[in-house]
Amino acid sequence: MPKPVFLATDFVLYLLLAAIALYVWHVRRTPTLRATWRTVARDPAAMAAAVVLAVFVFVAIVDSVHFRPLLPPPPGAAAGAPAAYAPQTLSLIDVLLAARRESREKTYSIPLGTHQYSKESMLVDGKMIRDFPRLRYGGAHLKDAETDWLGDIAWRSAVGIVGGAACAALLWFSLVALRAWFVRCPLSTSWRAIRDRTAEIPWYAMLATIAVLALIFGWVAALWPYYHVFGTDQTGNDVLYQAIKSIRTAIVIGSLATLATLPFAIVFGILAGYYKGRVDDAIQYLYTVLSSIPSVLLIAAFVLMIQVFVDKNPQVFETGLERADIRLFLLSVILGVTGWATLARLLRAETLKLTELEFVQAARAFGVSDLGIMRRHVLPNVMHVVLIVTVLDFSGLVLLEAVLSYVGVGVDPTTNSFGTMINSARTELSRDPPVWWNLLAAFLVMVTLVLSLQLFAGAVREAFDPRARAFRLHRARPAPRVTA
Repeated sequence: MPKPVFLATDFVLYLLLAAIALYVWHVRRTPTLRATWRTVARDPAAMAAAVVLAVFVFVAIVDSVHFRPLLPPPPGAAAGAPAAYAPQTLSLIDVLLAARRESREKTYSIPLGTHQYSKESMLVDGKMIRDFPRLRYGGAHLKDAETDWLGDIAWRSAVGIVGGAACAALLWFSLVALRAWFVRCPLSTSWRAIRDRTAEIPWYAMLATIAVLALIFGWVAALWPYYHVFGTDQTGNDVLYQAIKSIRTAIVIGSLATLATLPFAIVFGILAGYYKGRVDDAIQYLYTVLSSIPSVLLIAAFVLMIQVFVDKNPQVFETGLERADIRLFLLSVILGVTGWATLARLLRAETLKLTELEFVQAARAFGVSDLGIMRRHVLPNVMHVVLIVTVLDFSGLVLLEAVLSYVGVGVDPTTNSFGTMINSARTELSRDPPVWWNLLAAFLVMVTLVLSLQLFAGAVREAFDPRARAFRLHRARPAPRVTA
């Protein structure tokens, strides 16, 4: 049996899943919240983005199940000898993509290529020539790469697209049947409601997104066992595998930094708006000073101190992955601790408004304590601001990690992330000819994640913020006609 390994960031993702499940249970028991989230569910762009986000979250969860493989016993070992485990920590993603993880080439190769990107001196028929050598894994099944490559790519692409279409059709049927079971209607009626867009939830947008994802996944699944779909980097590692491994890093930074922000922002924002006076002045001075310091310099100082601690205490970490993970964990905490000022300002302004309303004044008149008022009346009425800012800032934190890794103060260099991929592409683009596919892979996956977050966040903001919803309705309402 392998030895389970629980990293610090794994606990964060598990805690996030538990918090989401608890919030879903709370929404189901609260009619007002249920009605508000129904507004989000009616937005086609938000539901399409939710499907994409579900795929990213699933990849991050699967990549967060870590273990150390069990080593075979050495020859001549006694029967009761203690088990020995590999020094390398793996995840379920590493096991599922073991072939791509181990298919390491010598150096760069282009996407779907069969030859190395740079020439080497080779001995052919007793003569030393300089040419592009064949890859060890990419297109290794081809007898003649020059003549068979294009036909093999076309054939496998067609098979992958057909397989993806079949999977999409199966998923469509499953969703239509699931909806028919929920609303207690025949299967044909459920399909007509989705097709004619008369259903309350825009299933057509979700089904279209599922179809596109299934076609892409089918195409990649058909080609990836035989080619490097996005090529390889300088050390010969598969670029698409690195991009998939970077998803967990982005999700961890966004979620953990958000969780670290909330306690400071909620406590300081509500206290400043409720007590006013000297308490308000002290808290305003605190986040004004914090906002005046350049965030990159402040984060860099903390990261360098963390690196010194990690370098001086190597005995604390059993594997290299645990050492890199603690830096990722502390970096996320630093991003949250240094980024609570904006949300605190918004909560302060909202609390100032709430303390002047009648129900708060009535609670004071009945002798309710300040803590009770803040807990029962103020906090529930500012949670919509917390939710809106949290969802909007999540994508910003993902982009901030890329910037920090680009300037060298982000995650550990051994940790796969979009920032490290972009940082390595900085020198690759200056080559002649340039190496562009490393940057392209990081760009496509990161933009897809951030764009999905932004679309979903926009729908959440319009649902929970009455002013944004009113502004949208005002713009959508046609102007009155003026007749002579």
